[in-house]
This record gives sequence, structure tokens and C-alpha cells, in this order.
Amino acid sequence: MLDDWIHLHTPGLPDAPVLLMLHGTGSNERDIAGLAGMLHPDATVLSPRGRVSENGMNRWFRRLSEGVFDVEDVVTRSAELVDFIARAREAYGLEGRQLIAVGLSNGANIALATALLRPDVIDRVVAFSGMFPLDDRELDTDLSASAIFLANGVSDPMAPHESVNRLVAALDARGAEVTRSSRPGGHGIDQADFAAAQEWLRQHAA
Repeated sequence: MLDDWIHLHTPGLPDAPVLLMLHGTGSNERDIAGLAGMLHPDATVLSPRGRVSENGMNRWFRRLSEGVFDVEDVVTRSAELVDFIARAREAYGLEGRQLIAVGLSNGANIALATALLRPDVIDRVVAFSGMFPLDDRELDTDLSASAIFLANGVSDPMAPHESVNRLVAALDARGAEVTRSSRPGGHGIDQADFAAAQEWLRQHAA
């Protein structure tokens, strides 16, 4: 049930998109929800909390070590997120509304995993400091209707450049429209990332 999820819902204008805000490791639904207004002030905001705990830190899925994901758990948690979206759409009257997932770090990775696995549910993603989340898992999805924005630091040790390249290759191979914004520096978000994401949203938000 939707009550099983800790989450925020903030209504916006009915002709604006729904921003699904997905926090990073150790953060929460309130921290990431605050970014939504900077990206699209008219949007409805859905901001759930990841249901995995790592040493008391909120996460979306388990990892085996830094940068090494438990891919089976990624797939399981992605399915849970799909279920949350369906329940939230029904509960808040959001059926038919465009949904754009916005994630930071671990939140970007669960958004990207869900976009790769279930493009019928998430076909628009803004991913800050994300990387390839599915290792060697076979994928047969068609992403020709998907549009993905990636913002990364080229010297990010937590989302290595090689993994981002692999992500782009996987998205391209399945037909997604990929927009990549690279900047000097490491993990996180800077003003250039926000500006590029805002421009992407102006072009891709219904």
C-alpha cells in the first residue's frame, strides 16, 4: 500500500509534469524535494524515501562495496518503485500526467535502472552523478521513446567516467535520446548541472 512508503507529495499545476525526486545515499525525501522548485517551479512533486538502510543511511538498493551493486536487489527495488509510482498516480489523481524522474547519485542509479528495465513507467530521467546500474544483466527493452539527461563530473570516483560511457552505450543501443553534460570535478551537482538540466526540461517537459 502507498502508506508503506515514506514520501512527500506536493501538488503543482495540472498542465505541468510530475517530478519524481529520488535522493542519494544518506539523504531523504525532504532534501531532494527542495531541488524540484529550482528545476520546474510548476511541477507536482513526488518524493519517496529509499527503503534500504546501509549503516543507518537511506539507500535505494544494496551494494556489495563502493561502486559494486547487488544487481538482483537493484531489479527488485526497481520493481518496488514501479509499484509506488502506480499507487501514487492512483491516490493523487496523476493518471496520464507526464512523469520525469530526477535523481542524485544512488537516486540517479535507481531512476536509470528503472528507465532501462521499465521504459513504459519511466521514460524521462534527469540523472545527476549517475552510472550504469545493471552490470551484465541482459536487457531487451526498447527505449526509442525515452529521453535521458546525464550530468557528471569527469573526475568523479563514485561514478567513474568508464561506467558513464557504458551507460551511454547501453542507452544508445536501445534507441534512447541521450543528452550528456560533462563538467570538471567530482560527485554532486553544481550550477552548471542545474542550468543544463533546466534547459533540457524546457525542451522535454510537456
